[in-house]
Amino acid sequence: MENKHQLEGKYEPKSFEDRIYKNWNEKGYFKPSEDKTKTPYTIVIPPPNITGKLHMGHALDETIQDILIRYKRMAGFNALWIPGTDHAAIATEAKIVAKLKEAGITKQDLGREGFLERAWDWKKEYGGTIVNQLKCLGSSCDWSRERFTMDEGLSNAVKYVFVKLYEKGLIYKGKRMVNWCPNCDTSISDAEIEYEEEKTHLWNIKYKVKDEDKYIIVATTRPETMLGDTGVAVHPEDERYKDLIGKTVILPIMNKEIPIIADSFVEREFRNRSGKAYAIA
Repeated sequence: MENKHQLEGKYEPKSFEDRIYKNWNEKGYFKPSEDKTKTPYTIVIPPPNITGKLHMGHALDETIQDILIRYKRMAGFNALWIPGTDHAAIATEAKIVAKLKEAGITKQDLGREGFLERAWDWKKEYGGTIVNQLKCLGSSCDWSRERFTMDEGLSNAVKYVFVKLYEKGLIYKGKRMVNWCPNCDTSISDAEIEYEEEKTHLWNIKYKVKDEDKYIIVATTRPETMLGDTGVAVHPEDERYKDLIGKTVILPIMNKEIPIIADSFVEREFRNRSGKAYAIA
């Protein structure tokens, strides 16, 4: 007589996982309770970028969040896990541009509106793939609240919060170094930078002390930055430069005066190949 309860020889997730997950979702098991007396517990998913598909890092991260939200849900909390995806503008643009290149097309060929249309098509394809992968992981998100970072409502919310934070003096616009991409003709974040180590040269530049037959030698691997120098810093306890603090030097090429200041941040032990110590601009 055939044993109907005999286990399969290997694990076949497709035979039951999709069915179970669909049942959970349709019956609203992932939605928060309407009971306002319950303590709320919410996780906003760190939205995966729509640059492709999920990787092992996502699998680990989403599993940890799922464990937390399921535990809190069973512990009686009003638990909500909000799902979403992120546009990752620069990285996504790079992926789309690479795809267009395979077809012999450039962004300029498409124009702004044409490129935006391709970008939204990309979002539909890979955003949908990522959401389905999250579901395959069993992620107990409330999918009725799924959002995308470029949704109109979210964009307005971001503007509102930024304005409020600015009005409170909690954020401000400051001057800082940015990474410029000569290919994209725009500034990009550290995440898109690929660093390479290269052998370089140490340049020794004489800065003449004004009205004196003395020089401060500045050692640098970036001589081109000297054009923007605003001062020369020396260590306040360095005997070689104590009598020069407060005086000025003539900036080479620019021929303008810049002050000599004391700052303990300067490393007195800095040496060039000859073994002589130098001040650093």
